[in-house]
Parts: sequence; structure tokens; C-alpha cells
Amino acid sequence: MFRTFDIILIVIMTVAATITYSIKHKAETVLDDVHRLDAEIKLEKDTIDLLKADWALATQPNRLARLADTFKGDLKLQQTDSNQIIQPKELPMLKAEVGLADAEAAGLAPDARKTDEVVRPAPAKRDTAKAPSTKTDTIKTGSVKR
Repeated sequence: MFRTFDIILIVIMTVAATITYSIKHKAETVLDDVHRLDAEIKLEKDTIDLLKADWALATQPNRLARLADTFKGDLKLQQTDSNQIIQPKELPMLKAEVGLADAEAAGLAPDARKTDEVVRPAPAKRDTAKAPSTKTDTIKTGSVKR
């Protein structure tokens, strides 16, 4: 009886040691991955900092003025007239405004940018003896965000 109990304990200790070793090995593997990813992140951050510094040097006004003077004949650059600069309202419509333009064209929203209300015609009554109603219903809608 004593030997059977000893064998069972030895098997349990061996299984526990094997499980402990496998958990330790997986944890070390994950830790190596974390260190590798940290090194990659640091490399990317350093690369971004280097590119920002390079961009700052490349876009210095003095350097750009020298380049413009050097290549003036090739580029044929001219001053921008004040009437060439457009206002934001002159830009093409945003995708969100396309639906508003359709609603305005259909007469459902006189100016959806100024109001939260969309005016829709009231449904016609089934009574054909009377003239159709011109009364309109007002429906509240959410405001448009840009």
C-alpha cells in the first residue's frame, strides 16, 4: 500500500512539474514577443520623429523661397491673386449634404442647414368630395453634423 501511494505522488509531482515548466515556457515566449513588439514600436516612433524632422527641414520657408527662385524659369510660378482663393461655401458638397440637397430639391426642406424641421405634405384624405388639403406636417429631425 505504501508503494502505490508513493508512485501516485511521484506521478502527480511529475505532472505538476511538467505543467509548471510548460506554463513557464509559454510565459517566456509571450515575454519575448512583448519585448520584440516594444522594440518595433520604438523603431517606428524613432522613424516618425526622423520623418517629422525631415519634413520640418524640407518645408522651411527660406529653403522653399530659394528653390522657387532657382527654378523660376522652369516652373513659371506666379503670385496667387486674391480672387483665386475660394470660400468654404464654394467647395463641392460633402457626402452628408447630398441627401440635404435632394430634400431641398424635392421641396421637403427649404434650408436644412438653418433648421431642424423638415416640412412634408400632409397625407390626402380619402374623402374625394372635398379638395385635397394643403396643410403640411412638421417633423423634427436631428441636426446635421460635420
